[in-house]
Order: sequence, then C-alpha cells, then structure tokens
Amino acid sequence: MRTGGRVAHPLASEGSSLITGMEGEMSAKPAGISLMRQTMERQAQALAGILDDDAPVMAVAKRLRGRRVLAIGTGTSWHAASQAAALLRAAGLDACAAQSADAAAGGPLPGEDGALLAFTHTGAKRYTAQACQRAMSRGAEVIQVSGVGVPGADLVTVERERSSAYTASHLGALLRAAQLARALGADLPGLEEIPSAADRAHRAEYEDHQLAPPPVRLMEFIGGGINQWTAAEGALKIREAACVASEGLGVEQFLHGPSVALGRQDRLVALDGGGTWSARIAEVAHAAENCGVPLTRIVHDGLGELLSIFPLTVTVQRIALEAAEALGVNPDTFGLDLPGHQAWNHIEL
Repeated sequence: MRTGGRVAHPLASEGSSLITGMEGEMSAKPAGISLMRQTMERQAQALAGILDDDAPVMAVAKRLRGRRVLAIGTGTSWHAASQAAALLRAAGLDACAAQSADAAAGGPLPGEDGALLAFTHTGAKRYTAQACQRAMSRGAEVIQVSGVGVPGADLVTVERERSSAYTASHLGALLRAAQLARALGADLPGLEEIPSAADRAHRAEYEDHQLAPPPVRLMEFIGGGINQWTAAEGALKIREAACVASEGLGVEQFLHGPSVALGRQDRLVALDGGGTWSARIAEVAHAAENCGVPLTRIVHDGLGELLSIFPLTVTVQRIALEAAEALGVNPDTFGLDLPGHQAWNHIEL
C-alpha cells in the first residue's frame, strides 16, 4: 500500500459502544470498544467456520446448476449480490444482479428455468421479501443467504450482528458466494486462504496509523471489475459508520467526470486487486496524485483478482472504523444517536 497527501485529524480516545439514549447534541464517543471493532477482531475466525460448513453449499449448487441466476440485495447486500454474480459468471453461469427494490417493483425476474439468489442478513428487508415472493410465483428456484437463525435461509453466514455496520455478515455472504462458485466449477485456488488474508488486512500496521485519514470534504473510493463493488461498499461503510461524505465508483466511471471535482480537501482511495484492472487503477491514481489529490492506494493481489474482494473489503471496513474512532462517531448506531436523525427510523426498510 502507498499513501500520499496526508490529512491530519486529531484522534479521539479509542473505542465506542452502542448508544441507546439521546443527549440533545452530537454524542460524545462512549468509553469502551465499539461493537464494530469487536466484530472485526473475530471476522477471520467466523470465515474459517463458514469454510468448514461446506455441505449446504453443495446442496445449493445442485439447485443452481444450469440455471440463469439473478442475485439481489439491498444496501451492503446489493454489493454482495453484484460480486456474487461476478463469481458465478466465473463458474460459467449466466448470472447478473439487481437491487431488491427494482426486482420487487416490476423489474425482470427469473422464471421456471432460473433462480433468484437473495442476500439478506436479517431477512427483514421488505423489497427482498417481495422479490422472493414474485420469483416463487413464477416458478423460479429461490435461494436465501442470511444470518444464523433467520427463517428460510438456505445458506447461513454469522450470528445476527449487534452493530449496524454489518461487517462480518457481509464477508460471510461473499464467502458463501465464492464457495458456490467453486462448487460450480470456478477456479478459485486461494479460497482456503481467505481467513488468514482477511486477518492480515485487519491487523497490518501502517506508518500513518490510519490507512486513509478522513478528508475535509469527500472520500472517493475506486476499483475495477469486481472491486468496483468493494469501492461502493467502502463508500457506504464510511458514511454509515463515521458520517463522512463519500462516493464509490468503478474506475472508468470515476475517470469520465467525477475525477475533475477532486482536490486537496478530498482523498482518493484506489483499490487494486491485481489482474485486468491493476494497470488502469495505477494510472488513474498517479494522475490524481499529480493533481494534488491526497491518495491512498491499497494493493491486495495475493489471492487473485476475484478473491481480492476479501482483504480489500476488510481494508475499507477498517478505513471506516478508524475514521469513526478518529472523529468521535459511534459506528454501531447507524447515526440514530445523532440529533434529528430519528426520523429515518420511521421508514420501513
């Protein structure tokens, strides 16, 4: 990893915990270690457990074989669905992804010759449930990837997370997708190394203490191919965990317009998983740095491009966590401990 254009922010005392009350102004970070950090400390162990639980994967792979697959999800699960589609295409399946809301609201859905692969950690998102009902009514095979104990789950990931950051569950969903892809014929020789790669990404030490200090204005994440969705996840995670304005785009989408808006008050985080997009990511990152944009370039190419999503996802999760700790924001509450934000809690998800 290479960093440039350092932006200094004072570090608040480390750690936070779930806030349930209101204080009338932006909450001070409580004592203790955040649930997000506690969860991330155990993610490698959780991934190892999922790898050992392979029998359900083989059963689901039989149901998917030979079918056209539509993967769906909302929020973080939408990113998982998009990456799952890429992994399944590597196994030779005809696979694509859609947001659950689009699939539920009249969008195209598979019929009798297809399958719907639904990612939902809690099983509580209404549009995902509606899309599943529509697909079942059309005779499609419907497969659900959810947390442990969620009714209707065909593949389970981890226990229900207490932090709204949903880090371990996202990695677990990605691992289930990779297991399915391998079972269906994808060449993924590094699959067994994912837990250790994730742990190294979480614990790696960096000269500046933080991988990517939060900027004054905007944090921009970019990636190529399957990692454009890692960039999107990085942007979502730092917004919801640290309340930092951010955006996550594919490198070409970034280059053709948004790139010119970045300046010294921003930070570009370039995610390089090796393979096809590595040279383009490096080229764009170099140009941004020459324009004076503070840069963090992160390279994780040891597992191959497809599986680079695991250490790179841990890395963007870590960036979000460190930003929350630096800025004194509670990463566990989805911002609902902040004044006026309770209005969001009245919208059905």
